[in-house]
Amino acid sequence: MNSKNSSDQILISIIIVSYNTEKLLKRCLESVFPVLKSDGYEELSEVIVVDNNSSDSSVSMIRSKFTRIKLIENKVNLGFAKANNQGIMTSKGKYLLLLNSDTELTMGALKIMMTDFINNDHLGVVGPKLLYKNNRYQQSAGYLPDLPQIINWMLFIDDLPLIGNMLKPYHLNKPGFYNKGLIVGWVSGACFFIRKDVVENSGMLDEKIFMYGEEVEWCYRIKKKDVQVYLDPNAIVYHNKGGSGSGEYSGIVEEFMTLKYIYCKHKPYLSQKILKIILRLGALLRVVVFGIIGGNSIKKSIYAKAYKLV
Repeated sequence: MNSKNSSDQILISIIIVSYNTEKLLKRCLESVFPVLKSDGYEELSEVIVVDNNSSDSSVSMIRSKFTRIKLIENKVNLGFAKANNQGIMTSKGKYLLLLNSDTELTMGALKIMMTDFINNDHLGVVGPKLLYKNNRYQQSAGYLPDLPQIINWMLFIDDLPLIGNMLKPYHLNKPGFYNKGLIVGWVSGACFFIRKDVVENSGMLDEKIFMYGEEVEWCYRIKKKDVQVYLDPNAIVYHNKGGSGSGEYSGIVEEFMTLKYIYCKHKPYLSQKILKIILRLGALLRVVVFGIIGGNSIKKSIYAKAYKLV
C-alpha cells in the first residue's frame, strides 16, 4: 500500500474489527498483506482495523508491527455491526472486505472473489469457502430465513439424507453444497466482500444487532434491491470459528434472537407469531436431543436459555 494513494485509486478496503484478539489479529494481518501483494492489490488497497477497546496489547502490536494500517480506537466495545460501520464510513475503496480477526486469507482468494464481481454485474456480495485449520468445511452460507427454511431447520428436516439434499436450507449444512458456486441468500460475516455502491443503496449493518446474525439481516435488505449474493468455494479462507467470540457454541442464543428481530423488522405480525412457535419448538427439541439424550449439559443450558428468550 502507498500512503500517497488518492481515494479514487483505492480499489479494496479491508475492514477488521477486533476485541481482545491480539494473537489471532496478528496472524490475520500476517496473511492479509502477502495476499494483497501476491494478488496484485498492494498499491490499490487499504487496511482498517477498528479496535473495540481491547484490554490486551492489540493496539500496541498494530502500532509496532503494522504501521501502514489505519487504526480506529474505540473507548468502549461498540459491537461488531457498529464497529464495522465505522470502518465502512472511513473506507475509500470501491469494494469492501469485512474480515474477522480470527480469519486467515489464502493466496488467490481476493483475486478469485474480485473476478466474480468483474464477471457478473449483478453480484453485490461474495463469500468464500470457510475452512477450519484441519481443512474441514464450515457452514458459512445459506438461503434467507423464510418460514419454510426455519421449519426445516428447527425440525431437523434439513438433516435427512435424501430430502435435505433437495431443499434450499437456511444453513448450507452438507459438504456437497460447497463444491460449486451458488447464488445464495446470505454468506458469513467472517469474510464478507461487498461492493460499496451496494452499501450506499441498501444501507449499512443494523447496529441494533450487537453481534451474530447481522449479515443475514443485511443480506435480506441487499437482496430486496435485486442484488445477488454469491458463494465461491474456489476462494479459501481459514476461520478459527469462535476464536473472536466466546468459544465453540458462541452465537447460538444470539442467532435465535436475531431471527426474532429480523421478523419483527421485516415480516408481518402473523409470521412473527409463527416464528416464535417454531423457534421455541426447535429449542425444546435441541434440549432433549443434545442435552438429555446426548448428555451435553452446555448445549442443554444454551437451548434452554434460547427457549426462554424467544
